[in-house]
Amino acid sequence: MWHDTKGTTNLQNGRSVPILAIHKYLSQAPDLAYPQATVTTPCREAMEHLSIGIMARFLDTAGEERFLAKASQFQADLAKMEASQCLYQGIMGALGYSKNKLPFLELARRLPLQVLESMTQGKISEAECLAQKQALLLGTAGLLPSQRQNWCQENRLDDKWINQWEKLWASCHQPKAMSEDDWHLFKVRPNNFPTRRIAAMSYLILRYKERGILAKLVNMVKEAPLNRGYHQLEEGLMVIASGYWASHFDFGLGSRINNPTLLGSRRAADIVVNIILPFIFAWSKITSQTELASKALNLYYSYPKLAVNTIERHMSKQLGLNSSLVNSSRRQQGLIHIYNTLCTQGKCNCCPLSQPKAGNHIQI
Repeated sequence: MWHDTKGTTNLQNGRSVPILAIHKYLSQAPDLAYPQATVTTPCREAMEHLSIGIMARFLDTAGEERFLAKASQFQADLAKMEASQCLYQGIMGALGYSKNKLPFLELARRLPLQVLESMTQGKISEAECLAQKQALLLGTAGLLPSQRQNWCQENRLDDKWINQWEKLWASCHQPKAMSEDDWHLFKVRPNNFPTRRIAAMSYLILRYKERGILAKLVNMVKEAPLNRGYHQLEEGLMVIASGYWASHFDFGLGSRINNPTLLGSRRAADIVVNIILPFIFAWSKITSQTELASKALNLYYSYPKLAVNTIERHMSKQLGLNSSLVNSSRRQQGLIHIYNTLCTQGKCNCCPLSQPKAGNHIQI
């Protein structure tokens, strides 16, 4: 990156290769371009005058604001659609991560939960019902082999599952299918591949076929104890696959993996914190269930720390925070809220952390 040595780079065959110093091309990343430089921000300076208790309360408040903002958005969505569809769309969006969130939301709109849940009715086995749901979901997503531009016919020799899904898709009443081009498939980790996340949704719908996803998840929140109740909530969303998706991340011979977990505890925890609890809070407010709304909020308050993401790392470094301070999901969400509503908006002058004389009198 920096041309800080007179040496050359030698290959194993004895030849040398030229060196290109790239630091001068990194004008947008000054902290990388100059190894000895440190970027001083107003908030970093203010942190020197803040006690740990003041900063902890600030993060807690920011985390609560993020939760209430999510709940407010769900309340607005609930005014436009049925509650179960609203929850379904929220979960689908979360399954897509950042790269595929919008395609998953579009899939949820094109193929409503009511259609998928109605498929559980009738005298068919669970295996047949699961295959039908997966065929309809994957076909509507435009991700079946017959819908893919570069699909090689010899890959159809993989096994019987592909032919079954293709036949089920061809025989059903088909919604307008999306295109393969709507999805981000390049540089996506195998375990996060859209086909596996779509399959995970099919398992969840089948699991809760008796009462439906909405009723089941509402009841799970009601019954979860405040002390370590998060285990029950996460287990209710985790999915272990059997059959094709236990050993594939996509269609074809070259897509084999050895991981039957379609939805693990870490992703389940993210969905609980970002979707389930704020949704239940919003739905409870609309349906006048104050105790349930309070329960959802208190579960959020007591939820342990989630996996660290890039925004948290960035904000912790920017503010010089000790990892022991960010010790709950609420405080993690607080850092994300500060980043999204202040840092990325260029609102340093509006941020309480940017006041150099704020000291312990910071307004929270």
